[in-house]
Amino acid sequence: MSTVRILVVDDHTLFRRGLTALLARDPRIEVVGDAADAGEALRRARELAPDVILLDNHLPGVNGVDALPALREAAPSARILMLTVSEDAQDLAAALRGGACGYLLKTIEGDALVAAILRAMRGESVVAEEMTGKLVAAYRDAASPPAAAPTAPVSPLEQLSPREQDILRGIARGASNKEIGRDLGIAETTVKIHVQHVLRKLAVSSRVQAAVIASEHGLL
Repeated sequence: MSTVRILVVDDHTLFRRGLTALLARDPRIEVVGDAADAGEALRRARELAPDVILLDNHLPGVNGVDALPALREAAPSARILMLTVSEDAQDLAAALRGGACGYLLKTIEGDALVAAILRAMRGESVVAEEMTGKLVAAYRDAASPPAAAPTAPVSPLEQLSPREQDILRGIARGASNKEIGRDLGIAETTVKIHVQHVLRKLAVSSRVQAAVIASEHGLL
């Protein structure tokens, strides 16, 4: 079996270095690169085409869970494992819905992490034992029938975070990703990720359609 090529994505330099050193002890594992944020992770994923991406959730700019669709597009064959401190059931459910093949906690032992990576390479889903109960509860709640109650019409803009609404305002003005990034003080690659989320949440395929929705709902 050839070595498993890993991309480590975490904003803490010491953690990245320590994790790289830990994984380097196993001849079946090769860390081919690392990244400190989602934008850098996208570039490195395209460049390196890793087998597995170890992805933290709490990243500057764009959370790891929110970056999942773009990362899957950048490295379609990569298996993405969340490696985070978050024990939040909503983060777990969002990660699995977003295409992560596993959810691990940073308290995991080195041998167990390597075993989880190899299982992921075999096509298995791996979830930390501490999160299994929360996973079952989350899906049980999702399967429960909703209580019948009249609901007021929901504006599509309510699905967007404040940052995504800022991005949509820029789109509606006809600004490019570079111009939006300059106005908001964020990287162009980060803007691109936000744009993808805005289009997906609004269920549209073009910036023009998104701009029309923004105008119709008074966002400008």
